Amino acid sequence: MHTADEVALRQERFCLGWMLVKGFAALTLDAKIRTAGWHFMWMVACSVRHGCGRTREGVFHHTLEHALKITPSQFNSSELNSYKVKRHLGFYLARVTLQPRQIQQQATLQIAVA
Repeated sequence: MHTADEVALRQERFCLGWMLVKGFAALTLDAKIRTAGWHFMWMVACSVRHGCGRTREGVFHHTLEHALKITPSQFNSSELNSYKVKRHLGFYLARVTLQPRQIQQQATLQIAVA
């Protein structure tokens, strides 16, 4: 029997309702989760948001936070699929794409209805 400790990941609070896991590519995280007997479900839908700001880091964080807010609440994780930040006319523009994910012990998709 596997325990949650075997899937323990270094996390830090990112924004309301979301923790950030650093140091793992999605495939590495998937392997770690499956080794512990859990499942990492890959969902098809994605969340895309655009933003603008005065700093590269600020606009990225703000746009990512907004993309997380529109991620369907029935999924318990999300993967940063792509992002782009570019400077234009003295400010920064960002585009962030997230893929919803579900991490769970059961092999079949068990989504909590909100």
